[in-house]
Amino acid sequence: MDRRSPARRGAARQTDTAPGTATTSATATSSGSPRPTSPPQLDETDRLLLLALDEDPRMTTMALAQRCGLARGTVHARLERFRERGILRLNSARVDPATLGRPMSAMVAVELDQHDISGAIDGLAQIPEVLECFAPAGETDLLVRVVARDPDDLYRVSEEIRLCPGVTRTRTSVYLRRVIPYRIDPLLREGIDEPTSARDRRG
Repeated sequence: MDRRSPARRGAARQTDTAPGTATTSATATSSGSPRPTSPPQLDETDRLLLLALDEDPRMTTMALAQRCGLARGTVHARLERFRERGILRLNSARVDPATLGRPMSAMVAVELDQHDISGAIDGLAQIPEVLECFAPAGETDLLVRVVARDPDDLYRVSEEIRLCPGVTRTRTSVYLRRVIPYRIDPLLREGIDEPTSARDRRG
């Protein structure tokens, strides 16, 4: 018996190819440009630039060059590569939903009818309060991160999710407090050799 969740079984079926059909190693980013399925390899210069951008996303190319001790052309080329490979997140990911009148956050666990997975995902994508959706391991088919104005509004959002095609059951867990905000700088710092001189990083 296949013990994978319906969402993962559906994903497996969707990736099957017909005999003799070539497969591709790239997926599309939100901008439509191809992105490799394998994780991009970042060197120390990449990490320095990304760390600077993580601290201040508004930094100009010239400011980044001065901050990291790099030539302006090098910075420009690296930034273009980041965009082409989908390394940089969209700026909208930094917008706090509370500033848009949605201070309440929750995670909705969704169980699906395996015959209508695509319909469920399409339906979820139409709900503005759905920020992210994941297909986890285990009994749950989808985990949906949502925001709402207040408890009554969260109930409305949960009902919209429950009424999506293919959804058979939902469980909602409200976030009471964020104890560790989203962060990436500890991982970026892992690949940076602090004593390395700026001249060694050029190029």
